Amino acid sequence: MNAQQPARSRVVIIGGGIVGTSVAFHLAKLGLTDVVLLEQGSLSCGTTWHAAGLVGQLRATNEMTKLIKYSTELYATLEEETGLGTGWKQSGSLSVARSPERMTSLKRTAATAQAFGVEAHVISPAEAGEKWPMMRTDDLVGAVWLPGDGKANPTDMTQALARGARNRGAKVLENTKVIGIDVVDGRVTGVRTEAGTIECEILVNCAGQWAAQVGAMAGTTVPLHSVEHFYVVTEWMEGITSDLPVMRDQDGYIYFKEEVGGLVMGGFEPDAKPWVGPHDIPDPFVFQLLDEDWEQFAVLMENAIIRVPALETTGIKKFYNGPESFTPDNNFIMGQTPEIPNMYVLAGFNSTGIASAGGAGLALAEWIIEGECTRDLWPVDVRRFAKFNGNETWLRERTKETLGLHYAIPWPNRELETGRPLRRSPVHHLLEAAGAVMGSRMGWERPNWFAPEGVSKEVEYSFGHQNWRPQVNAEVEGTRNGVALLDQTAFSKFLIKGPDAEETLQYLCTANMAVKPGTTVYTGILNDRGGYESDVTITRLARDEYLLVTGSAQTTRDHHFITVNLPAGCRTQVVDVTSSYAVLGIMGPKSRELLNRLTKADLSSERFPFYTSQEIELGPVPCRATRVSYVGELGWELYIPTEYTVTAYEHLTDAGADLGLLPIGHYAIDAMRIEKGYRAWGRELTPDRTPVEAGMSFACKLNTDIAFRGREAVEKQKQHGVTSRMVSVTVDDAGTALWGGELILRNGEPAGFVSSAAFGPTLGKGVGLAYIEREHDLVDAEYINAGTYQLDVAGDILEASVSLRAPFDPTGSRLKA
Repeated sequence: MNAQQPARSRVVIIGGGIVGTSVAFHLAKLGLTDVVLLEQGSLSCGTTWHAAGLVGQLRATNEMTKLIKYSTELYATLEEETGLGTGWKQSGSLSVARSPERMTSLKRTAATAQAFGVEAHVISPAEAGEKWPMMRTDDLVGAVWLPGDGKANPTDMTQALARGARNRGAKVLENTKVIGIDVVDGRVTGVRTEAGTIECEILVNCAGQWAAQVGAMAGTTVPLHSVEHFYVVTEWMEGITSDLPVMRDQDGYIYFKEEVGGLVMGGFEPDAKPWVGPHDIPDPFVFQLLDEDWEQFAVLMENAIIRVPALETTGIKKFYNGPESFTPDNNFIMGQTPEIPNMYVLAGFNSTGIASAGGAGLALAEWIIEGECTRDLWPVDVRRFAKFNGNETWLRERTKETLGLHYAIPWPNRELETGRPLRRSPVHHLLEAAGAVMGSRMGWERPNWFAPEGVSKEVEYSFGHQNWRPQVNAEVEGTRNGVALLDQTAFSKFLIKGPDAEETLQYLCTANMAVKPGTTVYTGILNDRGGYESDVTITRLARDEYLLVTGSAQTTRDHHFITVNLPAGCRTQVVDVTSSYAVLGIMGPKSRELLNRLTKADLSSERFPFYTSQEIELGPVPCRATRVSYVGELGWELYIPTEYTVTAYEHLTDAGADLGLLPIGHYAIDAMRIEKGYRAWGRELTPDRTPVEAGMSFACKLNTDIAFRGREAVEKQKQHGVTSRMVSVTVDDAGTALWGGELILRNGEPAGFVSSAAFGPTLGKGVGLAYIEREHDLVDAEYINAGTYQLDVAGDILEASVSLRAPFDPTGSRLKA
């Protein structure tokens, strides 16, 4: 029992590890002080206390890197503010490479660091040895040195954050176990503890490996699973100094840091060992470890001795086996839960909680106070998952893989292998028979490319052109010159219906939705800052009904965003019909000829123009044909009731045999859309990017007096200009593979990075999309055209061409044939 427990608090945070205390600290710092943090034991007693405490700044995106950079700044000043030591030491970090492939990865990392403003240096094995004298270097190819990285003491850091929160008025209650959550009319109204109920307006789930349990109390899904994570602390070692950098040998799955004259050595073995499911954690489980497992640890110890030979004769003081929560994709989980609008979550840190906690706590506090996300946090947004991702059977299998990928080479287009197949298109078996090599998105199996008879379906990962390149080139050529079939069933599909459907969409969408039934509209959906929350196509079916189609990964996010932003009192329903319809795309200059063989509908441009939609019969199959294209060619998307899909596929393939109809995969689609300059949500279009910056103002109804969300921000940018602008980039060196993430240089200086890239088979060269950026000054056509450009591709500097126009068919003539 806790006599200090209040009857009411505006915000209740569950979980007193470094993450929960960071959220409490930042809420109070931002002025929201009516906060209570509840911890079932003592602060840091769950998984924080046994964390290794490594803080590496660089992440896969600019915004995620900014969060870690903020963490380092916070940790460096927290002791001065609170009077409590944090153990923070900016020791720097080394990442070493045993293989050329790893070195290529590290060079790409160093180039990305420049784009993100993180100091990084590519160094030789000898230079790495000077910074880490105990390390063997004769088998190394090279290394990357990041001087701004460091380490911290997790328990001390947690106590300092808690004191900082208390000093600003927040309450921190230990030994207070949550036993239930009250939900009324879809909102949390209170949190029940053994001492009674605390009424609240906002609940924040920072319960670490217990977050799935806490989420389930309120009916929310938090997809994480505990995995056993190992490290050892050695006896004192000669030559180990207190200023020794953190060192990562990812080829050996291991990391090292100094501790009291010895070493902490741990790692992420390729075949991980899951612990119990999230609902089976023993109670109580505070300040506890799991049993030693030297057999599981052996692969780490063997590699550690290779890197630091002195370990072979050094004693081990302590073996730590502590559970850490891992997620299905190795990114943590943050944000407003889609099921309960006043409940937030921040958990599942995949052994990066110490590094991420400072910045993540700030970002979630901003989200809570502002009522919407203030940054591009899509990589960690809880809405990237669906309910099925919380299935314990599926999670256990997947997290065996995700821990091992922590230090695996981040190959371009790497596909996760576990937990598959799960969701399959009705024609999945027919695609496999045609040679489909599948990838996965939101649980859906989707064809990435097709292997003709005699060609292996195995993917040979590489930073160069991968082994599927000839097949994808052929798929693109076949689409551009003939006709192709695309299985796009994984699209997310929603019916927006009701008497106020038009009014609702006019408010949410940038484009004018007051169109005739049978009209299809491409539109953005923005936040108040003018940034993209999504981009979608919407077909008006009737006066009071629209069909909205969005990306396969955005099902949960878009459904949630639309529903929570419905105007007050509006009579509009949002219905997920994703599983009701398959989608087969028929694309290419011969697409009309093929479809004419199966339908009596008039497909001419006069009767069936671009961006229109009609119900037609395809042989015996009823379907909705919508004339749109994401590949830049004449074509139709066919929305087919699920039970008719196999029949439709068979009729299409039979009728298209003599036309050379070929199935194509998403690699070919991506290459063609980048050639055409088409933007993709999550890459070019993000919550931090606006239509003006993206060159998409044409999809905004600015020539009307109709209000839409974000309009004021867009109009302001149109009037005053922007400091970043989307461009197409090409590189003539056909032998170099572009994957996205490459640093772009303007007149020799960093000017942005490539957001999407591919080899453009039609162009015969590498092609990408990128934002040209300046910190303060405007970026306009004159500035862009006045520069000379290069790309840093893993340390190789290549001449590049930049244009505001798409390199392929910039006028769109092929779409309107």
